[in-house]
Amino acid sequence: MGGFFGVASKEDCVFDLFFGIDYHSHLGTRRGGMAVYGENGFDRAIHNIENSPFRTKFDKDFQIMKGNLGIGCISDYESQPLIIRSIHGTYALTTVSKINNLDELCKDLFKKGHTHFQEMSGGDINATELVATLIDQKDNLIEGINYALEKIDGSLSLLLMNSNGVYAARDKMGRTPISIGQKDGAFCAAFEDFSYKNLGYKPYKELGPGEICVITPNNCVTLLAPGTEMKICTFLWVYYGYPAASYEGLSVEQMRYNCGAKMAGRDNVKADIVAGVPDSGTAHAVGYSTASGIPFSRPFIKYTPTWPRSFMPTVQSKRDLIAKMKLLAVEDLIKDKSMLLIDDSIVRGTQLRETTEFLYQSGAKEVHIRPACPPLLYGCKYLNFSRSKSEMDLITRRVIQRLENGNVTEEVLAEYADPESPKYEQMVEEIRKELNFTSLRFNRLDDMLDSVGIDKCKLCTYCWDGKE
Repeated sequence: MGGFFGVASKEDCVFDLFFGIDYHSHLGTRRGGMAVYGENGFDRAIHNIENSPFRTKFDKDFQIMKGNLGIGCISDYESQPLIIRSIHGTYALTTVSKINNLDELCKDLFKKGHTHFQEMSGGDINATELVATLIDQKDNLIEGINYALEKIDGSLSLLLMNSNGVYAARDKMGRTPISIGQKDGAFCAAFEDFSYKNLGYKPYKELGPGEICVITPNNCVTLLAPGTEMKICTFLWVYYGYPAASYEGLSVEQMRYNCGAKMAGRDNVKADIVAGVPDSGTAHAVGYSTASGIPFSRPFIKYTPTWPRSFMPTVQSKRDLIAKMKLLAVEDLIKDKSMLLIDDSIVRGTQLRETTEFLYQSGAKEVHIRPACPPLLYGCKYLNFSRSKSEMDLITRRVIQRLENGNVTEEVLAEYADPESPKYEQMVEEIRKELNFTSLRFNRLDDMLDSVGIDKCKLCTYCWDGKE
């Protein structure tokens, strides 16, 4: 995943830039970066943040960087922002993207005379550099940015900074958000809108799908009008978004309360307590508790002083181990209790199985699991929200493969996505047995979409039903 923040200010912008980027730390684990433009031209810093937080790594840069324009990011993958010297002059660029046709685009660019790309660790091409190369194929920046949005299969939102201001472009289908904030003498652009509020900015507008605007210290001007179709990622509300964030007018926290209440309305389990798997399941559990009357409790606590989310290792086996080590039991709230746990989702199932075993070992009588979203049947084509390399990493696909003796077609998957079908019930029961839950009931897709409350045709549901 990843997130970004940009500022255009009459005064020095580095304070706002530094803390605005830091507020996106929940969205990435590998790299952080800042770039500014001022009297001395461009300045940039990029650091590895796998083992320490953004603030710690960038404290020295924060003290010495100066400029009235700035962009920066938290990135789960490539190093950025990049400083690009091109036909359009010098500019800095940062992106949040997933590029499915990267190889195809590279081959096309090589045929047109492009000579090479910077190599990232692991041999991959830096996706942000590829975006810059696409931009530079056109005669001006706006045409170039729009060309990049159109050519990329997947998703792309970006911030581009030159001496004129900070250009913000939202993904052509609005799969990821960009919010503009304003205060006296400054405008900002952010992935998460809560990131600018404590810095004195008030919400100005949300960019629409494919919209391109430029912010300066004095104004925000739309350079390309938004499109009419949108497919924003629903998982942003369910899991990735920070509780204080809002998308399309609905806060993440409120959506999760709504979601929990919808789940309670279809459930008849008798439990002593309702608890969320920290942190993203907690608000869903509050909504469930309020609607059901089952008391909310915190029977286990996440130890975050030295292991906040942004410090998580990139190797999955180590992530699973750290996730387990971070949870501390409050045994007085667990022993002899029938517990209902709400997690945001079940992906591989590894962590939730270990959490359940941990609760049984701490004296729990029953552990009922209620994921806040439907079963994940497809790997995401549009956001880098999972480190899965194959759809067979999904526990649902492994179970379906076993049940269908390897003969898995799109028609078969459609049956497993239908919560009214026998195949769906069989899949859920197989997952329940494999992960050793007392009972398992997933949230329904229709209820989850109702919890968002915007037109369902504007919400992406690909990872649950395979529909684009």
